[in-house]
Amino acid sequence: MKTLLRTTAVVGVVVLLFAALAGAGSTKAPHYGSPPTITKAPFGSFNGTPVDLYTLTNSDAMVVKIMTYGGIIQQVWVPDWRHQLANVTLGFATLDGYVTSGNSPYFGALIGRYGNRIAKGTFVLDGVTYHLPINNPPNSLHGGTVGFDKHVWDVTKTFQTDDSVGLVLHLLSPDGDQGYPGNLNVFVTYTLTNDDQIRIDYKATTDAPTVVNLTNHAYWNLAGEGSSAIYDHVLWLNADHYTPVDSTLIPTGSIDPVAGTPFDFTKPTAIGDRIRDASSQQIVFGRGYDHNFVLNSDGSKRLVHAARVWEPTSGRTLDIYTDQPGIQFYSGNFLDGTLIGTSGNFYRQGDGFALETQHFPDSPNHPNFPSTVLRPGQTYATTTIYAFGVGHH
Repeated sequence: MKTLLRTTAVVGVVVLLFAALAGAGSTKAPHYGSPPTITKAPFGSFNGTPVDLYTLTNSDAMVVKIMTYGGIIQQVWVPDWRHQLANVTLGFATLDGYVTSGNSPYFGALIGRYGNRIAKGTFVLDGVTYHLPINNPPNSLHGGTVGFDKHVWDVTKTFQTDDSVGLVLHLLSPDGDQGYPGNLNVFVTYTLTNDDQIRIDYKATTDAPTVVNLTNHAYWNLAGEGSSAIYDHVLWLNADHYTPVDSTLIPTGSIDPVAGTPFDFTKPTAIGDRIRDASSQQIVFGRGYDHNFVLNSDGSKRLVHAARVWEPTSGRTLDIYTDQPGIQFYSGNFLDGTLIGTSGNFYRQGDGFALETQHFPDSPNHPNFPSTVLRPGQTYATTTIYAFGVGHH
């Protein structure tokens, strides 16, 4: 049976590698010199609305495919240390896979109005109680039954420069959508740079007080989508604290230190090292990791280096930067072998991980958490960067 860690010696090498990467940065596959490109192709239709798939390619031959349905990142092809490309994000080969999967895993989707859970689908804002769909009993999850992931977004702009390529997506969420107040105008800009970075810029405005928490729900496997479980991936999180949850995965309101727990990723640690630690009630509740980590930051809107992941076989690295206060680490615990991915392989438990930059789950019901309230005249604006590279061998 495959072990979760290769050997203690390998882990030692991994820690040294991370130290080297921190000082030297990740190496890149050589640039091929072609200018970045963007193309569009039909990808079916949803409720009579055409769906398009945009293919973004940078000068490094990295490819990102984004569809207008759900603003979904469908494929991400990046080089390994041998300069071999592989798709490192989970998804489906056809639109039907996204539309008809009964228990949607939200592969690659834009999530809103509120990413993550709201307890019992209820919150109070300015003295008014709002009720949301209970689509993750007993709670509301990822915006409700018909969240932003289940709409066809409009592409308002595409752009190409010598250094990057991208597109701007737009969605109007009307007042009362899934129980949320206010007409919310949302713009999301995806940019692929020649430095193998995917930059996501979110902006939103409202005409009435509301709550907003937008994110992207990409699942990653740096060894290649559909290839193996992610337990040997080595994770570092810039988080000294996390928000423990109850049995329904709603934060208790406490902000606890990670030190001495299976949630301490302040030193690079294989994801599988402690994922089956049944002595941890939090691991039991999540069936692994499905928790919000409180990022170390000074509270400003500057980008913080939130996470780094390294996959030992391919050497691929993923660094995440964000101005958000939290990041949800989800280890793919509910993938159950019923879904077939773009590779034609089944997705089983642990075949991908998500690192969703966010405000904390259930923030509207926890005054001690950073506020997610957006009011007329304000602009919700946040940025997350996924930077890919390869480690030194």
